Amino acid sequence: MSLANTLKCLVSHPLNKSNKLAALIRFLKWQVGSRLIPGEVIYQWVNNSKVVARTGETGITGNIYCGLLEFPDMSFLLHVLREDDLFVDVGANVGSYTVLACSAIGARGYCFEPVPSTYARLMTNIRLNNIGERVVSLNIALGNSRGEINFSSDQNCMNHVIADNETTKNGIIVGVSTLDDELKSAPFLMKIDVEGYEAPMLEGADNTLRNKELCCVIMELNGSGKRYGYEESKILSMMIDYGFRTYSYNPFERSLINLEGKNFSEGNTLFIRNMDRVLGRLQNAPKINVLGASI
Repeated sequence: MSLANTLKCLVSHPLNKSNKLAALIRFLKWQVGSRLIPGEVIYQWVNNSKVVARTGETGITGNIYCGLLEFPDMSFLLHVLREDDLFVDVGANVGSYTVLACSAIGARGYCFEPVPSTYARLMTNIRLNNIGERVVSLNIALGNSRGEINFSSDQNCMNHVIADNETTKNGIIVGVSTLDDELKSAPFLMKIDVEGYEAPMLEGADNTLRNKELCCVIMELNGSGKRYGYEESKILSMMIDYGFRTYSYNPFERSLINLEGKNFSEGNTLFIRNMDRVLGRLQNAPKINVLGASI
């Protein structure tokens, strides 16, 4: 992303609109400071949670600039989860969602990250927050069967299963399992970010998806499934068959907006069922303070 587009996104973020100057100052302080004193920085985040930030780690630095980079979805997690709920993070990367769920809220968790170097940074954030006893972390990919799979390793938060017609210089072999084989019970909330590999991953999660304890799924649908020959219409139909409907979330009003299909204004789509239970939690959740805003 160009600098101009980065700054445009920065000042238009919902938590920065009322104080754009402060957002720009946070951006400049990080850009200058991380170059003058390179290395890792511990960032104090929501509800005394913490993450390790490094130059080029866009998923974390975006939270420094904006408080909650993926504002609707991260806010939804903070409002809907309760202590001791089970949260599952598929494609955890360095653990932003896991930290919010299991440190800021106190939920129990499972997280899956297949790239060893990224998994090491995920474990750093888990240890930093002292949540190792509440989180089961696995250095594997998830699909529709057990085995091994080719994976990219040099694309930061865009690492993905390498398609048959794709070439890469830094591919690695990682273990793959199914969600149903790894979970002992169904979560209340699951986040899925697998860069287009949603269909096989969901095929291996049939028992989990049928369990009514699972009420909410935050899933990235960005068109990447085409590299594997999967259409997002298949994902939507599959989730509807399991009883889910699609929504977006307004954190300030704590309201869900019904969608007909995927969310085109954000990268993630919310899939929800057991609506009364979910709405009750959203309305009764305590307020969260982020960058001076109370949501």
